[in-house]
Amino acid sequence: MYKTYLNWSSGKDAALALYKLQKTKKYQVEKLVTTVNSEVDRVSMHGLRTELLVKQAESIGVPLKLIELKGTVSMDTYNTIMNEAVMNLKSEDYTHSVFGDIFLEDLKKYREEQLDKIGIEAVFPLWKNDTKELITEFINLGFKAITLCVNAKVLDKSFCGREIDLEFINSLPANVDPCGENGEFHTFVYDGPNFKEPIKFEVGEIVEKKYSPSKTDDDCFKDNTRSWDTAFWYCDLLPK
Repeated sequence: MYKTYLNWSSGKDAALALYKLQKTKKYQVEKLVTTVNSEVDRVSMHGLRTELLVKQAESIGVPLKLIELKGTVSMDTYNTIMNEAVMNLKSEDYTHSVFGDIFLEDLKKYREEQLDKIGIEAVFPLWKNDTKELITEFINLGFKAITLCVNAKVLDKSFCGREIDLEFINSLPANVDPCGENGEFHTFVYDGPNFKEPIKFEVGEIVEKKYSPSKTDDDCFKDNTRSWDTAFWYCDLLPK
């Protein structure tokens, strides 16, 4: 079996990708890897508290590796930090890196190109699967998840802090992907068939945050080729 690490977002796609690989005899997932904002001690992508991330990994039973980033980071700095982290994983004899991406071609290409420079092979267990079928499978398998971040451009506040179930999926607007693959929403998985026990938490405050693209060249979030999604609803999940 290939010694493999999984890029862990804390959300449903990563959880389903892990579950599928654990059912095969080809990949041995021995580490979960997550980038966190060191300034606020939260997951970089959607603001989950690191404490809950750690509890997830403990329940799943796979060691967790945190990669710390500043709140604002240039693309060059990001690539340098990530390359160093992946080089360390390669030195530990990891040969494959898993992602939960489904159909974002440019992102897949970027991941593959960066890993190829180091000699790590990218794996995409969910690639090109029908997203409605994937989210239905996720629910039917017994996974439990809640939305902790939604894009205010396409979803209103009522979608933030909601359980991922069939009612939620059926209530999504027609222009929203059932898996939120275009960044419409992000999730926290707190239970499932590969969890030893559910993660205990409370739903805290739901707030809207608005952002502006950077005007400097030293920011990887600079607005270059497309308009930004500038407002998001965040649900603060509190460990119990």
